[in-house]
Amino acid sequence: MNNIDIDIYVSQLKNFFTNNPNDLMDLIGDVDSDKFFNMIKDVCIEKNKKNEDITLTKSDIIGIVLKLKNITQDVSVDLVDRVFENTRYGKIGLN
Repeated sequence: MNNIDIDIYVSQLKNFFTNNPNDLMDLIGDVDSDKFFNMIKDVCIEKNKKNEDITLTKSDIIGIVLKLKNITQDVSVDLVDRVFENTRYGKIGLN
C-alpha cells in the first residue's frame, strides 16, 4: 500500500466523524480533532512500513487517545481489567 491508501482511509474516518460528531466527542473529548487525525495517519504509516494492514484496531485507537490525553498505557490496562470480569465462559463486561 502507499500513502494514497492511507489518505483515503483517514479521509473516510474524518468523513464518518464529521457525520457523527457526538461519537468523536465521546471518543476524544476536548482534545483537538486535528491532532487525533494526524496521529491516526502516523500510526497507519508505521503499520504500512511494517507491512501490516493499515486499518486501525481498537487497541490502536485506544493507544492514540491515551497519548493525546497523556495517560500511560499501564493505566489503561488496569482500567480495562476492572470493566471486564473473567468467567468460565470468557470475559463479561460489567457495564
